Amino acid sequence: MWAVPTNEQRRKAAKRKLERQIERRAERAKRRRQRLTLYSVVGVVAIVAVAVGVYLIVNAPDTPEPVAAAPTCTYTPGEAASKPNTPPDPNPPTTGTVDLTLQTTQGAIPLTLDRTSAPCAVNAVVSLATQGFYDDTPCPRLVTGQGLQVLQCGDPTGSGSGGPGYRYAEEPPQGLAPSPLSPQAANYSRGLVAMAKASDPGTTGSQFFLVYGDSALPPEYSVVGRIATPGLEVLDRVGAGGDDGSNQAGGGAPRIPVQIQRAVVAAPPAP
Repeated sequence: MWAVPTNEQRRKAAKRKLERQIERRAERAKRRRQRLTLYSVVGVVAIVAVAVGVYLIVNAPDTPEPVAAAPTCTYTPGEAASKPNTPPDPNPPTTGTVDLTLQTTQGAIPLTLDRTSAPCAVNAVVSLATQGFYDDTPCPRLVTGQGLQVLQCGDPTGSGSGGPGYRYAEEPPQGLAPSPLSPQAANYSRGLVAMAKASDPGTTGSQFFLVYGDSALPPEYSVVGRIATPGLEVLDRVGAGGDDGSNQAGGGAPRIPVQIQRAVVAAPPAP
């Protein structure tokens, strides 16, 4: 038979139950305090981290913008020079313009060369002009057909095959519009000055052509500058005279002969 608990036993059991409840409540309260403390510490650490990050961003030293490396021009020796000259410095300026005037038997043709568009080619042209390479030389080829209207100069021999004794890579022009005459060609517009080349790449030398009418050409010819209005007037007059058709590639010798008497590089402006 089961014994019936006495009142004393029931009081002791109730007391033990109450003590266990108090202990459990105290333990839960302790865990809550620990969690709150942990959350507070994490919050303080996060605030400090954000503050440190903001401080570093605000007080970080300015980082200089990367500077583009100046191009190095490779002037590769080739066939014998048509006229004595010294190859140019392979580290040319890459900004600014140079005024160059071709004093010809048909009148002055002022040019403005832009170093930004083709620094290696402009460097070579200025070097050759300064050394008198272009002085007393003919412009042996004129093309007057639709889609190609140019006067080609820069060969002291007048044969179309002469050069400075070195060659260098082309600097393809940027931003030329497509030619309306040919979707695959670029529009070398009236007034541009560009460098002539052979069919193979890396064959730019001393020869250049003056565009007096919009011309459709592959975008392979380095654009070095522009022709001023008085020079275009000279070219229009020469172009109106026509050519003799003697060049198998098109055009021929101009019927109004053009001889460069001097190529004069203007002195840079005073600082």
